Amino acid sequence: MKQFDLAVVGSGAGLMVLEEALNQGLRCAIVEESKFGGTCLTKGCIPSKMLVYPADFIREAQRSRRFGVDVGTPSIDWDTISTRMWEQINFHQTIEKNLEKIPNLTIYKGRGSFTSPDSMVVRYPDGSEEHFRAEKFVIAAGARSFVPAIAGLEDVGYLTSETFFGPGFPHKPWDSLVIVGSGAISAEFAHIFSAFGTKVTIVARSGRILSKEEEEISQFVTRQLERWGIRVLTNSVPVLAQRKGSTKYLTVKNRVTGEETTVPCQEILIASGVRSNADRLCVDKAGVAVDEKGWIQTNLYLETSQQNIWALGDINGKYQFRHKANHEAQILMENLFSGGEKKEVNYHSVPWTIFTHPQVSRVGMTEAELKEKGIPYKAAKNYYSEVVGGRAMGYREGDDDNGFVKMLVGENKSILGVHIVGPQSSVLLQPFVYLMNAGYRCRRKLETASNAQEIEGLRILCPHLGSYAPINDSMIIHPSLNELTAWVFEKLG
Repeated sequence: MKQFDLAVVGSGAGLMVLEEALNQGLRCAIVEESKFGGTCLTKGCIPSKMLVYPADFIREAQRSRRFGVDVGTPSIDWDTISTRMWEQINFHQTIEKNLEKIPNLTIYKGRGSFTSPDSMVVRYPDGSEEHFRAEKFVIAAGARSFVPAIAGLEDVGYLTSETFFGPGFPHKPWDSLVIVGSGAISAEFAHIFSAFGTKVTIVARSGRILSKEEEEISQFVTRQLERWGIRVLTNSVPVLAQRKGSTKYLTVKNRVTGEETTVPCQEILIASGVRSNADRLCVDKAGVAVDEKGWIQTNLYLETSQQNIWALGDINGKYQFRHKANHEAQILMENLFSGGEKKEVNYHSVPWTIFTHPQVSRVGMTEAELKEKGIPYKAAKNYYSEVVGGRAMGYREGDDDNGFVKMLVGENKSILGVHIVGPQSSVLLQPFVYLMNAGYRCRRKLETASNAQEIEGLRILCPHLGSYAPINDSMIIHPSLNELTAWVFEKLG
């Protein structure tokens, strides 16, 4: 049985830890059941943005008359759009080929599951299996789509994000699509296919879509989606799927009125959340604790209940974004290999963007959360139409698509939450993430310090002031243009 210093399960952000371990000269193993690169590269945020950008362009073209440009009705070259998307996904082949060249690395292309805290079996599609041992394990095996129980669904057939970016990818945009779910994936796919001419219906179990966002932003996005012809059915649960010829039918029941509605469509996309992959790894045999929903429990050092096993990324159930996983990987790399004092993961200012139309971006708490916690705050809003840049883009006071920024500020001018809905909201939000990580109050104290001794004392407490350290310490919304400016510092050497 082979023995390794470190084994990484999952090839998304886990590859960052693996790379550093190999640089340290350790004997390593990587276990991956699917394509290399993880969810983001192969079935998530990267390929979806190859579809979002053309959809954004179509929407901007459709509203261009407002500022004096009529580009007519855009025509869609689906083959070109698809080719660009598959080029991104197919980068997994390059990753795998590069890994195969590394001498101290063994690649296991199959499903791994623990047999003890320091051993694992890998089962292959042909039924064969291999066993190995490792002194340390890093679990970065992610999550998979949650598919609710709907009568007839398995017989009728459906897509998830996994199968959409795989064998279920359409040869052309569907004529009609029903999306079950009301979160980020649902809103993004609704925007994409509606822009490409598909008749889209969203089935939302909750009373509003994007229910984790500010209620006024949720309502704003709903109005915009409906403006583009998207049908939004809230408080609705799917109860029956049927097929007649080439048409699928999904019957949904309103949870409030009990009324049932049957929606015809060409395809059904399930986007109703994700579930942990921990069950597939048999983590109980390794003594790794999970919560009531199956997510691996980790502390602020990414340690699990088993002292030689760590977990990061989607599988720990905390803020399931690639930039969060990247941050965790950076922390874990330092804790495992630097030999210094352990660092904690910082979840204080986790940003994200929902790339629907309009974009929705957020960092920090909502107004409802502040009220629930009894935290004193002040709120302010500013609309795109209130600045020249927004007016130049065609936004006017009273327009139904006039987006805004909502700022929530606490005592001592601390930033508690920032919420933006509108064009390029991901770029507009990122500076606030840096500010929330910068210890900016130290700067004000420095400016008002009365003597050299006081200034020197403050510099010791705030050594990062005036440097790019707060940028390095922040999560950069992925994938966004913020990565262009944030990652330039890595090239300084």
